[in-house]
Amino acid sequence: MIDAVIEKKTGAEDVIWDLSVFYAGLDDPAIARDMEEVQAKAKAYASEYRGRVAQLDAEEMVDAMIEREAIEDMAGRIGSYASLNFATDTADPQVGALMQKVQEFYAELNQTLLFFELEWKEVPEEQAQKLLANPTLGKYRHPLESELRYRPYTLSEIEEQLLVEKSVTGRNAWVRYFTQVTSAIRFEYEGELLTQSQILAKLYDPNREVRRKAADSVTKGLATRSMDLTYIFNVVLADKAQDDKRRKYPTWITSRNLANKAPDAVVDALINAVTSNYDLVARHYNLKRVLLGLDELTDYDRYAPLQINADERNYTWSEARQIVVDAYTAFSPRMGQIADRFFSERWIHAALLPNKRGGAFASPTVPSAHPFVFVNYTGKNRDVTTLAHELGHGLHMYLSAEAQGITGLYTPLTTAEMASVFGEMLTFNDLLTKEPDPAARLLMTASKIEDSFATVFRQVTMNRFEDKLHTARRTEGELSTERINTFWLETQRAMFGNSVNLRDDYGNWWSYVSHFISVPGYVYAYAFGELLVLALFNVYQKRGADFVPQYIDVLAAGDSDYPENILAKVGINLSDPDFWNEGLNILRGMVEREEALAREVFPEKF
Repeated sequence: MIDAVIEKKTGAEDVIWDLSVFYAGLDDPAIARDMEEVQAKAKAYASEYRGRVAQLDAEEMVDAMIEREAIEDMAGRIGSYASLNFATDTADPQVGALMQKVQEFYAELNQTLLFFELEWKEVPEEQAQKLLANPTLGKYRHPLESELRYRPYTLSEIEEQLLVEKSVTGRNAWVRYFTQVTSAIRFEYEGELLTQSQILAKLYDPNREVRRKAADSVTKGLATRSMDLTYIFNVVLADKAQDDKRRKYPTWITSRNLANKAPDAVVDALINAVTSNYDLVARHYNLKRVLLGLDELTDYDRYAPLQINADERNYTWSEARQIVVDAYTAFSPRMGQIADRFFSERWIHAALLPNKRGGAFASPTVPSAHPFVFVNYTGKNRDVTTLAHELGHGLHMYLSAEAQGITGLYTPLTTAEMASVFGEMLTFNDLLTKEPDPAARLLMTASKIEDSFATVFRQVTMNRFEDKLHTARRTEGELSTERINTFWLETQRAMFGNSVNLRDDYGNWWSYVSHFISVPGYVYAYAFGELLVLALFNVYQKRGADFVPQYIDVLAAGDSDYPENILAKVGINLSDPDFWNEGLNILRGMVEREEALAREVFPEKF
């Protein structure tokens, strides 16, 4: 059997990004030349500054940072080209070889440049604070200051270099192998072999039997590689445990919170607020069961479309483009213009390909180029909102690169989700306000609620899963597939309560979630971003046009300051323990509106 083809054409089949901003092709000799040039520049940089960081005045520090930025931008072009190619074809040996070469290149580069941050963290506190108080530092003040937070967890230079060197054949190798394994899995469905994106799309089919067969296929497909995937998880979990112990991080999540610039108290308040409102999830799915006319919802019914008037509408690529660009343009003409460039200048990869990795993402690349957006477009409503989501990331990256350069480009994961979720809200709100039919509004509202629940509640349950996973690996040793399945089912069932029957077969669905492997602890950032955006969108609806330039300034700020300081400019107080309840109350209001619409459209069911 061969890979199945897509039956319905969406117009995205030929939407392939143009990476020529980096190189002409995989065989371009400029790749090797640039690698050599970057390494030469890095060695010259080390010769100039090694042993002198503590003696640099403000002007010299700025010069050093500017020189460092040029090296990082040039290196980033190489890394971006390799990783973006790998995302679209994880099975091509030439692409894989380039990816490996680039990882080794980065390991050597990081070892060469590592001295600078280590020497900076050894500068006496009083001397460091005096330098940081000098206004000459400008935009470089914050990255220097934030780096000092890692002082207690920093090792000697030789230890840091060894960790970088071993990561190539250690954790990074396992992350790559995970991507290759999951991308290569084919899921059998009625005589065809489907990719992950294709089989997961069938979970949204209106036919319950189609959904059941698809869910069973996912379980069986993942089970064929359960030994590999369980071992990969165990190795990566152990590797992180060793690193955390070596650096004396007090908990498994400490390093992620530091990277996110999110105080532990803020994250704990978020987790507690969300888990305390699981009743909202059960409330929605109990209503969905009534509307679907089922005695019981099972795991394969979670994404079932409501049968209202007609089947779920499919959107061509051109329709999706217009919907999303129009929504951004209505908010801000400038944002609409930037969003449209992603389409017209081929900054998006949307086609479904056999060895393309699943999911969606946006890559900031480097300021000398531009961001790219990666999606697997199948024409469903959720694909339109995913496109809006990833374009939100792209806009955020574009604006922050333009204003801050590479130093302030890469935002913490928590605020990285801000623009993406806001973009989803803009698109949804635009479509909803234009829809006069209560039945259609019910369908749209239910879909949006499920998207928000997936972003808030599901991501927090995955955080709870990760917490059990990391804790058990550190206290129990290597974990069996069955043990990990138990953690997954326990945390997922806690969210749904008695509203959805999660079968035991659903237990191995943790094994294809890449974030657990590539960015441990990432998932709570989605909930952070969603609830933050719900509050921001509420502010926007109150202030109107006056809010727009303030919001664009927040996006352009990138990583130039701590999130609480940037968001204070639009009236958001992240230090307030009750802040998260504001977003949760908006979600509660959405569920109440859904219930009211359901009674209006289907009075006979109540």
